[in-house]
Amino acid sequence: MANRAGTVALPSDLIDVSALLDAYYDRKPDLSDPAQRVAFGTSGHRGSSLKNAFNEAHIAAITQAIVEYRAGQNITGPLFLAKDTHALSDPAQNTALEVLAANGVRTLIDARDGYTPTPALSHAILTWNRGGEHAETADGIVVTPSHNPPADGGFKYNPPNGGPADTDATGWIANRANDLLAEDNRGVKRIPIEQARTADVVGTYDFLAGYVDDLPQVLDLEAIRSSGLRIGADPLGGASVDYWAAIGERHGLNLTVVNPVVDPQWAFMTLDWDEKIRMDCSSPYAMASLIGKAGDYDIATGNDADADRHGIVCAGPDGARALMNPNHYLAVAIDYLFRHRDGWPATSAIGKTLVSSSIIDKVAASTGRTLIEVPVGFKWFVSGLLDGGIAFGGEESAGASFLTRDGQPWSTDKDGILLCLLASEITAVTGKTPAVRYGELTAEFGDPVYARIDAAASREQKAKLGKLSPEQVTADSLAGDPITAKLTEAPGNGAPIGGLKVTTGRAWFAARPSGTEDVYKIYAESFVGADHLTEVQAEAKKLVDSVIS
Repeated sequence: MANRAGTVALPSDLIDVSALLDAYYDRKPDLSDPAQRVAFGTSGHRGSSLKNAFNEAHIAAITQAIVEYRAGQNITGPLFLAKDTHALSDPAQNTALEVLAANGVRTLIDARDGYTPTPALSHAILTWNRGGEHAETADGIVVTPSHNPPADGGFKYNPPNGGPADTDATGWIANRANDLLAEDNRGVKRIPIEQARTADVVGTYDFLAGYVDDLPQVLDLEAIRSSGLRIGADPLGGASVDYWAAIGERHGLNLTVVNPVVDPQWAFMTLDWDEKIRMDCSSPYAMASLIGKAGDYDIATGNDADADRHGIVCAGPDGARALMNPNHYLAVAIDYLFRHRDGWPATSAIGKTLVSSSIIDKVAASTGRTLIEVPVGFKWFVSGLLDGGIAFGGEESAGASFLTRDGQPWSTDKDGILLCLLASEITAVTGKTPAVRYGELTAEFGDPVYARIDAAASREQKAKLGKLSPEQVTADSLAGDPITAKLTEAPGNGAPIGGLKVTTGRAWFAARPSGTEDVYKIYAESFVGADHLTEVQAEAKKLVDSVIS
């Protein structure tokens, strides 16, 4: 832990917003530098204008590429355009709107000209496309770098299925955008923002009402309301700020918006583990302020900047209030939902990423449902959530979504607001907080210890790791136990995992190359204890290094 982790940011930690915005408009990317080209990760293109990675030229090119992609896919309905509270999100939305209007794309922006959480955008797309009510299908763009630091911007495309675009779509869009950039964006159509905002093809959509009013479809809000639970919701300065206030008022909940401040510098935030400002609601350091106030509430929750992630603070078996580990909460959510959602299809499965805790496997088995284990990235759950084949999809980084109470798709992108409210439903219906219920689950299934560490690796070594085959791993034991599986493809769908997962009867590890740093990530878990986990991590690093060196 860094010395100042968990303490309030100092003036020296804050970004210069004016410099950031000037760089957005003034700087041009150098395409000979891979870090300055358009590149879509698991959640869109991200970067900082100060590093020439998220500038006006990038957004104009990406938007033009999306226009051409949707035309090629015969997507002719409206495009929903949303933004979060990062400083770069507003200018990037304006740039996108200039390109969309110039290309004659019908575009719907927020009716309040406010901020829109990612799940509200996904829900809007699904609502428009549901049941063939409209002849033309809709898609969307959300301008957000999620929980990233204040200097970053992000740009994500959601196709008509409402979820994150798959690699076929993002690959085509990125390649086309880079081609446009190489031609100095001469192929980009664009009009001034004043003309764009008054163009006939630009309209508005009430994202907030559409999302907040529909919540009873997916949650037992009556149980929460009648329980009188004291709920504290911290938007962490993000796009959910107005949503939480509306949810409390619209549904009569005993809900307090803990911190309604929106500040592009995020000066009120406590620093994350590396002394950076990061709106990571799964980090006890970033959530330190809310944890300190948790005694005022029965359930306290936090969201990141676009509200696609959740953080749950509640009392555990010993009465102490703490932030739940995301894996622990996913296990509790799955256990509860599959025992309290009679309207879900009997054949619907549970989706998890392969680096999520194995206690989820044990909980899934106890519910009698099929478990589908996929690579990292929420995009792998989209089709299942859309057709009901998956009723719940969750990933280790505090992202999840699930079906409505009658088994229909709600959001095919991560929904942090939904998962936060679910914690209150669980408490109201069962009389137990999620942390108390997790204690009961560990008493039944064992108490796993889980951690992620980073190990140094060159670009060449990371490339080798991403292309490993099981046959290259010759070891037959891990931390004293026989190896039961060596995986380079996800067992749930056969998709490449871009790395390696090794399992035993009592532990596992997975190694994946970082997309942004010269490291690879080792996720590991042991059902034996902390010392055994340390042994697993050490042997994992030795094993991986031996096959990529």
